[in-house]
Amino acid sequence: MRQAMQKLLNADELLSHQTPETFATISQADTSWTEKLWASLFARDGSIQVDIGLGKYHNRNVIDMFAGVSRGKEQLTVRASRQLDLDTERVGVGPLDYEIIEPLRKVRWVLQENDVVPLRFDLTITGVLPPFLEQKDAQREPHGFRVQSDLLRYHQASTISGEIWLDGERIEVRDEEWFGFRDHSWGVRMDVGEVAPDVYKPQRLDGDFILTWSPMWLQRPDGTSYEIHHYLQSVDGEVTYFSGFENLPDGTQRPLLGMRDELKYDPVNRRLLGGKLTFDAGWGETRTIEIEPVSDTGFHLGTGLYFGFKGHRHGQWHGPSHLDGERYSDVAEPNTAREVHQLRDCVIRVREGDAVGYGIFESMVIGDHPRYGLSKESSFL
Repeated sequence: MRQAMQKLLNADELLSHQTPETFATISQADTSWTEKLWASLFARDGSIQVDIGLGKYHNRNVIDMFAGVSRGKEQLTVRASRQLDLDTERVGVGPLDYEIIEPLRKVRWVLQENDVVPLRFDLTITGVLPPFLEQKDAQREPHGFRVQSDLLRYHQASTISGEIWLDGERIEVRDEEWFGFRDHSWGVRMDVGEVAPDVYKPQRLDGDFILTWSPMWLQRPDGTSYEIHHYLQSVDGEVTYFSGFENLPDGTQRPLLGMRDELKYDPVNRRLLGGKLTFDAGWGETRTIEIEPVSDTGFHLGTGLYFGFKGHRHGQWHGPSHLDGERYSDVAEPNTAREVHQLRDCVIRVREGDAVGYGIFESMVIGDHPRYGLSKESSFL
């Protein structure tokens, strides 16, 4: 008779256990537990961008993905989900697969031909800096007692090589012409699935809310490079979470203690227009980074199910196998922007003194914010 509560997986052959459990068991039974892989990869001239995400929801028995392209204001996305325990060892869903070539340095994403959008790719991501941890994101629901976020994440600045096929056209991807960032997070995550019908339902971002997240890679004239990264969440004017670091090539992280922004957003669709970020580096020192969008590209994450999309959410059960997606000709058009949400992976150029480089800037601004020129009437997810 098999022991109760025990189940062996192939990973149990590895000398990597940290608890007296098999790898079929995680530390808690919360259905919001998620392990997530993400990447945003772009041509440095701003002509095209690829976004990828894969989420494993251990306690939901679901693994899902999205992959897509932003080209100007056009956006294509394919999504898939499947029953996790039908193929536990595969790090992939539907047409998408993920391979670790060299741990913490080089990974590969492959999207096969599919029946949803005319897109496939084979892309290798190579770190130019070590991966860096962010501050643990630990937040309790504003009303009640449940911990709604207990999440650890690392990210990595990288170059990209490989091939993309879009509308039958082959696009060569070269390390010297492409850049991007990838991340890996795990833990209890906000906004996974629908809230159970018989429990207290917290309000979903209907007050004043600001979210900005940005890794920025900068290179000096002598060729040395570094990264400035931050993640900020603010509710009704109060910062609920902040992580900020200067990240150096030898793996050193120097903490940044806070941030003040001077940003501009389009009042119609709330797209980032650019501005400045000034960081408190401690002991009276500040660091100011100038940022500007590279082009009209910028993958809207709503189609990747961030904050929900057409009744679908991260980790939602869609049966043993599910595939869908769509193509938009103009995601900046106001009605479409509301459908795909304002949260987007905006490709930015960055400058600090004589150091220049690239970054990804994610932003969500909800509510009335006069300093940005944004009124409550134009607010949307």
